[in-house]
Amino acid sequence: MTHMASYEKNEGKKNMAVGKFFRSDYITIQMLKAILSATIVYGACFAVYILYQFEDFMENIYNMDLIGFAKNVLLYYAVTVIVYTLISYVVCSVRYTKAQKNLKSYYQSLKKLGSLYEE
Repeated sequence: MTHMASYEKNEGKKNMAVGKFFRSDYITIQMLKAILSATIVYGACFAVYILYQFEDFMENIYNMDLIGFAKNVLLYYAVTVIVYTLISYVVCSVRYTKAQKNLKSYYQSLKKLGSLYEE
């Protein structure tokens, strides 16, 4: 019983929050969060890069291929978002599976405790 109370207080809160969702819903929500996070981080890194290279960028802006530059920026953005989303998918799938397994064990313990109280 103390093990179950400890579980409820610590890890159980996270697992119960995960257990509220179907697997596909949970993973979809987490992947959307990952896409948003990757976009924000990529934008911040790109802004820092442009600010760091601002003088060179402004000197060469009329000589450079802007369409090619934009294609490279979008290509790197797409690769960043895809890789981050795939990693997020794997992590969330593992997290959901572990949470379901732990919740199943917890609910079995609750049933066992309930049957002990009935006796």
